[in-house]
Amino acid sequence: MTSQARTLDSRERLLLATEQLYAERGPGVSLRDIAVAAGQRNNSAVNYHFGSRDGLIEYVIDRRTTAMEEKRTLLLAAAAGTDPDLPALVRILVDPMLTVPYDQGSTHYARFLEQVRAYPVIVDWLRGDRQWSATKKVTDLIARHLDHLPARARGRRIATASTVLFALAADRERAVTAARPAPSPEEITAILIATLRADPKSLRPQRQ
Repeated sequence: MTSQARTLDSRERLLLATEQLYAERGPGVSLRDIAVAAGQRNNSAVNYHFGSRDGLIEYVIDRRTTAMEEKRTLLLAAAAGTDPDLPALVRILVDPMLTVPYDQGSTHYARFLEQVRAYPVIVDWLRGDRQWSATKKVTDLIARHLDHLPARARGRRIATASTVLFALAADRERAVTAARPAPSPEEITAILIATLRADPKSLRPQRQ
């Protein structure tokens, strides 16, 4: 194995160990424990490969989201010229989240994401200059199907649907790990569609 191949293998092992230990123990897990779980002899392996805990977390998110963006780009291209309806657009959001990380060998990504979504470095990183063009295209198209709502309400509805997707993906992982029935992609898609389509009038308090 070449030096470059060994480096890539070490980074992949650290990525998978990070996802698993963050999912199981939370953000307080030590970098040493991550290195040991990844089979690294050097307890400072995380600092060597990524510079810091923040660098490690950024690497995991970047690796997964970049691949999901590529999948969404392909799905959008396949739908080009068809004027996709709301269910079709939601499927383009859902499918990569439920398939891409696991095709790459992950078993804990959604639960890892559950732990780090509010982590300051991730919030700042996602608000930075990175352009998630495929996801933005999908959410812009979804917003057009919600044009009966005020702009702020559309934004809140899409943000809520995203939060629900992350939560259901994590629940799906937990069910798979425990060998319990897991929500299907179709069920998750239907829940998100219902969230986006909810009638605002039905959410108003009823007068007694």
